[in-house]
Amino acid sequence: MADSIARNEKQIGAILRRARKQAGLTQSGLGGHIHLRQGTVSRLEAGEPAVQLRTLMAALSALDLELVVRPRSKGSATDIEDLF
Repeated sequence: MADSIARNEKQIGAILRRARKQAGLTQSGLGGHIHLRQGTVSRLEAGEPAVQLRTLMAALSALDLELVVRPRSKGSATDIEDLF
């Protein structure tokens, strides 16, 4: 999976959804790996802001992804949206 930029919850959710599908997992299958209900995985992928940070980190770990924080690029919001 190529590097992806996310600037909001919905973009993070889209990245997770793509990674889960590439891994051949259902939402229930991913949830089973990290002891979460399918509904919680669905909310995470939908970018609902009430998801806890530890839930996000567990999902990233289960999908063999990591979170990288760096200075924001100077591209426009439209440029970033085009990635999705």
